[in-house]
Amino acid sequence: MSISFKLNKRSLLCTALMAATFALPGMALAQAPIVIKFSHVVADKTPKGQGALKFKELAEQKLPGKVQVQVFPSSQLFGDAKELEALLLGDVQLIAPSLSKFDRYTKKIQVFDLPFLFDDLAAVDRFQSSATGQGLLKAMTNRGLLGLAYWHNGMKQLSTNKDKLARPDDVKGLKFRIQPSDVLEAQFRALNSNPQKMAFAEVYQALQTGVVDGQENTWSNIYSQKFHEVQKTIAETNHGLIDYMVVTNAKWWDGLPADVRKGLSEAMAEATAYANKLASDINDGDKKKIADAGKAKIQSLSKDDTAAWRKAMEPVWKKFEGDIGRDLIDAALKSNQ
Repeated sequence: MSISFKLNKRSLLCTALMAATFALPGMALAQAPIVIKFSHVVADKTPKGQGALKFKELAEQKLPGKVQVQVFPSSQLFGDAKELEALLLGDVQLIAPSLSKFDRYTKKIQVFDLPFLFDDLAAVDRFQSSATGQGLLKAMTNRGLLGLAYWHNGMKQLSTNKDKLARPDDVKGLKFRIQPSDVLEAQFRALNSNPQKMAFAEVYQALQTGVVDGQENTWSNIYSQKFHEVQKTIAETNHGLIDYMVVTNAKWWDGLPADVRKGLSEAMAEATAYANKLASDINDGDKKKIADAGKAKIQSLSKDDTAAWRKAMEPVWKKFEGDIGRDLIDAALKSNQ
């Protein structure tokens, strides 16, 4: 009986030691912060760059010791052609591609690429905050993507390496860099130009070497990427929108602890308000910096000039109405009122 007691005592001790040994790594893992890699393709000083840094600051404040947000700007990890794939593979947890990148996941998102749809960013805000706009954030969950927020960049301007840029005829036959978007491709085809799909990080060199003649972008992107140094004319067309969707891997998001998800959602909402307010200020400031630099001429358009651009791009709306849905286009148009 004494021997049995000693054996049982020894067995219990061994079992306890083994349990402690296996428990320790689990305990260490539970205490380690969740690493969230936030990758994007533009510079820190752009609206998106500043928004990402603000999100990092807020998330780590709200969830001290629980999350660590690592921000990778300027395509440090991936170019814009690879970031969605990286997100779905779990190599990063947050990205903020331009809305044009999502048309292969849902055709409805193409509404944002229609030329001359929104009068200004205030109209964009009204649409994106509406039930219809918010619904688009969840339109790709069946493909593994969940939108968390819309971030502004701004209205698009057109630039070329030519001296004249006032009417559609001025871009006939020219090569323009575009994002991979069927709508944007159709837009430049309607202008009798040649669209060239190209990663954002490659645009400066392509403009510098003449691989493409022009591009469309916001004032902040034009200035931060120094496109104005390798273009002769920038027409203030405000013909389209470059906005971003901050998107995550839906499965990863759903697997987060509820308190972490709540804290990240709050941080994202505050960072979104910050970034969107900043976008207008930065674009206005960067437009002035481009003008002051004196390397590219800023071309203002008359009402007749703008009307000519609108008329030239009308066929694009008709071509994509079936894919997007007339109800969605009408909802966007109502935001202008």
